[in-house]
Amino acid sequence: MEATLSMIGVFGGIGFMLMVLTYAWRFLDWVWLTPKNTEKSLRDQGLKGTSYKFLYGDVKEIVKMITEASLKPINLTDDILPRVLSFAHNVVTTHGKNCFTWAGPKPILHITDPTMIREMFGKYEDFQKAKGSNPLLTLLAKGLVLVEGDQWVKHRKIINPAFHVEKLKHMVPAFYVSCDEMIKKWEDTLKEESSCEIDVWPHLTTMTSDVISRTAFGSSYVEGRRIFELQRELAELIITASQSIYIPGSQFLPTKSNKRIKSIAHEVKGLVRGIIDKRVTEMKSGKCSNDDLLGILLDSNYKEIKQQGNSKFGLSIDDVIEECKLFYFAGQETTATLLVWTMILLAQHKNWQDRARDETLQVFGERKPDIDALSDMLSQLKIINSIFLEVLRLYPPVVAMTRMIPKETKLGDINLPAGSIIQLHTMLSHYDPNVWGDDVKEFNPKRFFEGVSKVTKGQSVYFPFGGGPRVCIGQNFAMLEAKLALSMILSRFSFELSPSYSHAPRPIVTLQPQFGAHLILHKLT
Repeated sequence: MEATLSMIGVFGGIGFMLMVLTYAWRFLDWVWLTPKNTEKSLRDQGLKGTSYKFLYGDVKEIVKMITEASLKPINLTDDILPRVLSFAHNVVTTHGKNCFTWAGPKPILHITDPTMIREMFGKYEDFQKAKGSNPLLTLLAKGLVLVEGDQWVKHRKIINPAFHVEKLKHMVPAFYVSCDEMIKKWEDTLKEESSCEIDVWPHLTTMTSDVISRTAFGSSYVEGRRIFELQRELAELIITASQSIYIPGSQFLPTKSNKRIKSIAHEVKGLVRGIIDKRVTEMKSGKCSNDDLLGILLDSNYKEIKQQGNSKFGLSIDDVIEECKLFYFAGQETTATLLVWTMILLAQHKNWQDRARDETLQVFGERKPDIDALSDMLSQLKIINSIFLEVLRLYPPVVAMTRMIPKETKLGDINLPAGSIIQLHTMLSHYDPNVWGDDVKEFNPKRFFEGVSKVTKGQSVYFPFGGGPRVCIGQNFAMLEAKLALSMILSRFSFELSPSYSHAPRPIVTLQPQFGAHLILHKLT
């Protein structure tokens, strides 16, 4: 009996040791052998890049450079790339336009070659939207932006009607109401003075938030304010988390940050579900319209399920919640950043501000515009459209896009291993002097007078809203809203930079002014 127990103990010990050795080998392979083999393969194919460092890769250097870059503002004439893309700009300058770095044990391929970019946009199933190395990133918003394959096709088909040009025209009055409320607050501030300093950034974020609340859910900003506050806090926490190496399972650790992230995600989901449940109840009783984005989405979803005769062809309530979160976050952020950088640039370049104002007065006149005719009138704003295209070149809302490779894939002449990460640096492409000329860093909307394809010569070098079949579905929504807002602002005010303005573009999901946008507003008589 004792001998039997002894043998069991020996075999148990051997089994335990084998298990330990197996996991140790897997860990060693993950953090050293596979990355080093990948590095050798990439170098053998002619790519240059940073040397792999055990476990952390380049994460420590990335965090250090990002932190240092954000410590102080820059001069208006300084190159903004070292501040906005501190690490990426440095490695591309050092190792070449196509090179590699390391996100922990995973290789990151930095691609700026237009031909390769076009290939990636076209083969969206091979180069998938990256959820990020940290699963916490998916808590911010998933929806259409992150689903793949058949799921993407289904989501896009159901959501597409909400962004049809004819549907967007019906939303212009809501754009007008929200912007008019912001302008009246500015006019109240200027009631006793001909000019005053205002940080327009929080006002623009409030206005675009209100637009999303009205157009997406038919509610006021007050009802949606809590969602925006939570989403903004969640973005800050997740960006901080994404700047450190991700250890599998670490999102389940009861850290203060993890607890807060989970709490926010739960509360946001509950708030959005409440709005959706209320709308579904109204739809069933025949008391609601489907003129807003949520109504159109639910109606489109219902029709798809009815036509196919099976609910699997439609979106679940959880799917709808994720799409609504995406409406809230992406819809508000993109337009607010476009408007704030437009005002900052027009404050510096008064000649273009005057030209845009003259065009606005020519199209709209000095009277209050006819609400029903607004959409058609906005399409006549050619100078303002070119201004926006140039702002999106210099200050794209998303400065870089990430793609994941689910299986071994060839890109150009490069063989890439499964699990590789690819970064398309929107801003690096937009600032390439070989494409845009010697005035690449200058604000010159004239370059877009003959359209985007003319100046880019058909190359994939300009993609503020992405490209290919997965181009941003909401870009027309954002541009229409921005055109109306800027037209209304220009017709009531002139503006210039305040001496207290600090130039500090910083990417927090979208490219934002770190210290606000302090302008001197002058009321037009």
